[in-house]
Amino acid sequence: MGESVPGDLAALGRQFLRAQRAERDLSSHTLAAYESDLRQLGRWLGERGRTTLLGVDRNLVRGYVAHLARAGYARRSVARKLSALRSFFTWAVERGLVDENPASDVPAPKLDRPLPKVLRAQDAAFLCELPPRDEPTGLRDRAILELLYGSGLRVAELCGLDLDHVDLARGRVRVTGKGRKERQIPVTEPARFALEEYLKLGRVSLLEKGGPHPQDPFAVFLNSRGRRLNPRSVRALLSRYLTAEGRPAVSPHALRHSFATHLLDNGADLRAVQELLGHESLATTQIYTHVSTERLRAVYEQSHPRA
Repeated sequence: MGESVPGDLAALGRQFLRAQRAERDLSSHTLAAYESDLRQLGRWLGERGRTTLLGVDRNLVRGYVAHLARAGYARRSVARKLSALRSFFTWAVERGLVDENPASDVPAPKLDRPLPKVLRAQDAAFLCELPPRDEPTGLRDRAILELLYGSGLRVAELCGLDLDHVDLARGRVRVTGKGRKERQIPVTEPARFALEEYLKLGRVSLLEKGGPHPQDPFAVFLNSRGRRLNPRSVRALLSRYLTAEGRPAVSPHALRHSFATHLLDNGADLRAVQELLGHESLATTQIYTHVSTERLRAVYEQSHPRA
C-alpha cells in the first residue's frame, strides 16, 4: 500500500495483501480492490487522528459505512468495501493484532439483485450459427459462442484455455475458475464439432499471423495477430454479430446465464448446475431458479385464457 495510508495501517495493509496473495491465491483484480478499499479506510481514519487499529470499534466502522453512503457510493460498492474490511480484520484477529473483528456484525446495505439477462433458446441457437464457416475468424467465433452457451464458461475462462485443456475425444474442457479452482466441463456436440473445425482449419491460419515465434503458441483462441484473444475482444465480436442482425447487444455472460437457466428449465438438478458453473455457494446458483419461475409465469400469462 502507498504512503497515503498512515503509519501502522500501511504496514499492516501490505502484510494483509501479501497473505491474501499467498494463502488464497486471489486474482490481481481482487487484490487491487482490497488495496484501494484499505487505503480509503486509512485516509478516513487518518483524518480522525487514528493511525493504528487500536480503538477501531464497531461504532467507528458504522460511521465509516455511513460516510461512504453520504459520499454517494452505490450500495453494491459500500457492501464490497465492508466485505474487504471484514476480511482485513478477520486476518488481524487471527494474528492477535486485535481482540475482535469490529466489522463482523455491521450490517451491509441491502442489495436489489436484478434477474440476469437470459436469451430464449432459439435466439441463443441463432446467435451460435451467425459466424461464417469460410474464414478463420468465423470458425473461431462459432467455437467461442458454442462454448459460452453450451458449457456456460465465463469469458475469462474461455480466453484462458490452452490446447491441453481441450479433450475432444471425451468431449470436455478443463477450465480454471475463480479462486484458481479447476473443473471439467462437458461440451455439446455442436461445440465439439465447432472446436474441431476451428482447431484444424482456423487456428493454424491465425497462429501464422504471430510470425515464426508466436507469443501464445498454446492458446486455443487467437486474435488476428496470432495472440491470445482477450475478454474485451470477445465482447466486441458478440456485439458485432448482433448489431449486424439489428438485434440488441448482450454480454458474453448472458450466454452463461442462458446456459444455466435452460438447464433448469429442462429439469437439471440445481447442484449439478452449481458444479458446472463453478459456484462456491449454492445460493449464487439459486438466482436461476427465480429466472425460471419468472419465465414460467410469463408463459402462463401469455398462454392461459383465464390468466
